[in-house]
Amino acid sequence: MDALPLHLSAGQRAALAAAYATPPRAYHDFHHVEAVLRHYAEVAAGPGWKQPREVALAILYHDAVYVPGRRDNEARSARFALGQIARWQPDAGIDPARVAQLIGLTARHGRWRPADFDADPAPDDVRLFLDCDMAILGAAAAEFDAYDRGIADEYRGKLPGWLFRLRRRRFLRALLARERIFLSDFFHARLDAPARANLRRALHAGH
Repeated sequence: MDALPLHLSAGQRAALAAAYATPPRAYHDFHHVEAVLRHYAEVAAGPGWKQPREVALAILYHDAVYVPGRRDNEARSARFALGQIARWQPDAGIDPARVAQLIGLTARHGRWRPADFDADPAPDDVRLFLDCDMAILGAAAAEFDAYDRGIADEYRGKLPGWLFRLRRRRFLRALLARERIFLSDFFHARLDAPARANLRRALHAGH
């Protein structure tokens, strides 16, 4: 949280913590947010952000509402973020629509191409933000494996095991088949090779 370019009051922090604790999660909890914020800090120290506060808020709230299997988690997280910004940062000059837009884009992880954001006013921010959230794919093998197990734990009891495995393998195969897993050059250069190794290992283990 030290990398944040804005102040969060104790009340806002408490509301965030409560949101990410409900329901209990094996991966999409606040530890995930903290991991994404570390990548945010790496970008800040490297290529930089054009809208650092909006991106930081999008990271903080992007999984605030997370119920495995629901298709409206991102939309509900965006609405929650809008309400929280209106409450805690009403006069801070934040662009809440941008925060909500960025959160909404995470619903289509694995389906975007870099060129999809060419017309955006700050295209690099979008690509880097989405890559921060997906950087786990290129993590060290043990960290990636823990993520993979966490996703399975979150869906246990929500989907039949065979259906979860089918959908998960389909998602991982689609990622591996992409020309670019990461949308930004910053993440592509560093994480493409380890991400592909992780994906191949996960798919092989699922045989």
